Amino acid sequence: SSGINAEWPLRPGMSSAEPSDVQMEPDPTATHRFQVELEFVQCLANPKYLTYLAQHNYFKEAEFVNYLSYLQYWKEPVYVKYIKYPHCLHMLDLLQEKPFRDELINVPCSNFIEDQQMKHWASHFRRRMNIINNCSIKKEKSTDCDSALIPLL
Repeated sequence: SSGINAEWPLRPGMSSAEPSDVQMEPDPTATHRFQVELEFVQCLANPKYLTYLAQHNYFKEAEFVNYLSYLQYWKEPVYVKYIKYPHCLHMLDLLQEKPFRDELINVPCSNFIEDQQMKHWASHFRRRMNIINNCSIKKEKSTDCDSALIPLL
């Protein structure tokens, strides 16, 4: 049985005996690359960083756009569990579209995205707290409360 040892799964393009295998002891280069790609993908949740990339013409380079396409493997369950900032995956999807990449050069665009993120987070936490409070008021354990919390965790 193959399990994830040291928590570093194989990425697309890495060799293995079987595609579903994982390295039992990842080599330092693979571990470093995994960490760098994870950090970069999560940086995509920052609209100001996206504007910086646009203003420095990264989105005009075919190699960089191809790299963004390659990074979509982070949406697979074996990798997504390492993501702390899920907005980065939505941004990664949006970055596959040229009109979105072109618009990011404008600071008002990144400001709008940032405002929308803040509104989402405020709404999410307020909704989650309401569910938690409603469940704690009911002293008995209810499956309705348990199932309501699962998607919000």
